[in-house]
Amino acid sequence: MLTILMIVDALVAIALIAAVLGQEAKSAGMGGMDGGGDTVFSSKARGLDALLARVTVVLAVLFAVITIVIARMTS
Repeated sequence: MLTILMIVDALVAIALIAAVLGQEAKSAGMGGMDGGGDTVFSSKARGLDALLARVTVVLAVLFAVITIVIARMTS
């Protein structure tokens, strides 16, 4: 059971990395928060970006839960 959870955890981690890398950059980082033209909060995610944002959250929660379960099983 532990081996299966570790494999699933690794696959979720790879999928999470892919989901994060697949998203478009939203702004110029912290430099975009000065009230300039393209700020962090100026645009809403649509289409594929919205889907990738939701997938990222789901995968992150799943990764955290599986990792905690693995930690509890090994200690």
